[in-house]
Amino acid sequence: MDTTNLRESATDALRFWEPRRLIYNAVLAAIVLLYFFQSYPGSKALITVDSALGVFLLAVLANIAYCAAYIVDIFAQLSDFRELWRKFRWVLFLIGILVAGTLTRLFAMGIFQGHSY
Repeated sequence: MDTTNLRESATDALRFWEPRRLIYNAVLAAIVLLYFFQSYPGSKALITVDSALGVFLLAVLANIAYCAAYIVDIFAQLSDFRELWRKFRWVLFLIGILVAGTLTRLFAMGIFQGHSY
């Protein structure tokens, strides 16, 4: 394997994905805050050290899941479809936000509205 291509692909992936991580986290945070304030003041009583640590753990897991995009991105860039992939990788970002947003919504509903899924 040519390490120049791998380095170039990894650098390009970092340049694409890391600025978008801020958007990803902002969307997920907005969903959590929406359900928190929607259930307020009852949700205020749920704020404990344990619940805060639970939400922190879920945020860390969401960011670990975000890193899965690097595997797909670098693999696609090392293929003959590199230029096509680079034009349409935003689709993976959009799908990732939709999936993560759906999971975040379910967790937020379970935490703040007492639903269990």
